[in-house]
Amino acid sequence: MIGGGAAGLNGALMLVRSRRRVLVIDAGQPRNAPAEGVHGLLGRDGMAPAELLALGRDEVRRYGGEVLDAEVVAAERDGTDFLVTLAGGRTLRARRLLVTTGVIDVLPEVTGLAERWGRDVVHCPYCHGWEVRDRAIGVLASSERALHQALLFRQLSGDVIMFADGVTFSADQREELAAAGIGLVEATVSGLEISDDRLSGVRLTDGTVVERTVLAVQTGMTARADLLAGVGLRAVEHPMGIGSYVPADAAGRTDVPGIWVAGNVADPMAQVGASAAAGAMAGAVINADLVTEDLRTAVADRRAQELAEVSS
Repeated sequence: MIGGGAAGLNGALMLVRSRRRVLVIDAGQPRNAPAEGVHGLLGRDGMAPAELLALGRDEVRRYGGEVLDAEVVAAERDGTDFLVTLAGGRTLRARRLLVTTGVIDVLPEVTGLAERWGRDVVHCPYCHGWEVRDRAIGVLASSERALHQALLFRQLSGDVIMFADGVTFSADQREELAAAGIGLVEATVSGLEISDDRLSGVRLTDGTVVERTVLAVQTGMTARADLLAGVGLRAVEHPMGIGSYVPADAAGRTDVPGIWVAGNVADPMAQVGASAAAGAMAGAVINADLVTEDLRTAVADRRAQELAEVSS
C-alpha cells in the first residue's frame, strides 16, 4: 500500500486478514490533519484524525501487516512485479500496488486563509457543517459551483453571505441566492481579519470588513500521482473541473495491470467513510486477483511436472 490513510489501511486490513503479506508505506501527510475530528463516519464520529489512523495501524499490525513511515518517490515495472523506490534510495518489491496517496488541496490565494485552514476556514458542509451551525458564514466563490456550496451551508445557518470575488453570477443565480436568503457581496476579497486567534471578518479591497466567523472556500484538488509516472500512469483532469484524479473502475483497478487506486487520489470528494470502503473493495479484488494468478501458476507447475514424469 502506498499511502496509509483510511483507504490504504482498510485495503491492507482486507489483505492481511486473507493472510497476504502486506506493507503499508505512509509519508505522514494526511489531508485531514488540520481538522479537529472526523465526521460522518459511523461509530467514529468526532474522533481525531490521528487517533483514527493509529487505531487502523494497530489493526493491520494485529494480523501481521507492516507499516513503514517513509515516502515513495517512484515506482516501475520489473517483470511481473513492481519496484518501489523510497526517498533515500531504498527499493522494495511488490506483486501488486494499491495507491492511496490522496490529493493536495490548493487554496485560494487570500492573505491569512491558509493559516486558518481546517479551523474556521472550511470547505465541506458534511465534514464541518454541524460544528459551524448558526454562525455567520461566508462563502468565497472561485466558480459558479460556489452556489451549490452556499445552499448547503444555508441549511446550517440563517446568516450566509456569498463573496463573488470576481465570479459573475447570472440573473437566475442571483434570484436563487436571494430566494434562499443568501447575501451577495460583489467586491474582491483581499484578506481575513483575525481577533483572539479566531476569524472575525472578511476584508475587501476597498478596506471594508464584513463580519464573518466562518469562511467556506472551494479548493482545487491535485492528485498525488507523480510517483506513478514510471509505470505509465498519470493523473488527469476531473470531469467536474475540481482538479485531477487517477481514473479507475468501481473496484479501483487502473489501466495499468497490477495497480489499484482508492480514496481521494481516485475520488477527490470522497469522505473518510467512502475512502475506507473503496480501500476495502480494492483489497478484496487484489486478493482475488492474486488467487487467480497463484492458481494459474499452480496449474502450469502441475502440468510441467506431469510432462517431466512422462518424459522420464
